[in-house]
Amino acid sequence: MRREGGGFVPQILIVPAVVGLALLVLPLATLVARVDWSTLWADVTAPEAVSALLLSLTTGLVATIACVVLGVPLALLIARSGPGLAGVLRALVTVPLVLPPMVGGIALLFLFGRTSWLGGMLAELGIRLPFSTPAVVLAQTFVALPFLVLAVEGSLRTSGVGYEQTAAALGAGRWTILRRVTLPLAAPGLVAGVILCFARAIGEFGATALFAGNAPGVTQTMPLAIYTAFNGAGVTQGTAVALSLLLLVTAIAVLLLVRAWRPETPR
Repeated sequence: MRREGGGFVPQILIVPAVVGLALLVLPLATLVARVDWSTLWADVTAPEAVSALLLSLTTGLVATIACVVLGVPLALLIARSGPGLAGVLRALVTVPLVLPPMVGGIALLFLFGRTSWLGGMLAELGIRLPFSTPAVVLAQTFVALPFLVLAVEGSLRTSGVGYEQTAAALGAGRWTILRRVTLPLAAPGLVAGVILCFARAIGEFGATALFAGNAPGVTQTMPLAIYTAFNGAGVTQGTAVALSLLLLVTAIAVLLLVRAWRPETPR
């Protein structure tokens, strides 16, 4: 008998489904099992760990703000463009999602390095971005921006332009429509995008390693501290495991927050 709401999926497919679930869950469960709970607090509060944690949270917050400032207008442009232009813009925004982060770091280095046209101009102004804390923010913004743009753009497309047209017919100006109609309707997507954007920023590794380096207290974020620990330098391996657990808990918290803001999501 078919269970109510269960659909008509062949039961044999439960085997690869369980294997896939195990592939996702077992590595994380093994990580949790390796945590030394007796030294967890000491590992998390070690000076190197606290420095990496504070740098990750600070740069992640700044990168998220930058993503909101840049990403919301970009999402509006995509959502209100015709199918052809919107498709091109959406493809360009999606590239960092499928691009290896290391490639993103190399691209940023080539753009802002001293040998590039832009890096040379900035150097003449006394601004040097590579291997600095602002470089961490730039790398995090590069990889996290697509999450916010795509979330907001989807929300804007779902809400449509009917309410905006009604407000315009009643005499509202463009800025009033944006502030009183468009952005409130896109709020669920904006909140979800901000949360995902922040989570991606604090977990960024590849682009940051190549573009910003791994200097403790300057550019060494949590992922880089974990990498350093597992390569036998800097903080201890126990700290690396503890920080990995902290990142895992953060990711779960982010998912729960997104779920809370999207109660209509099918179970």
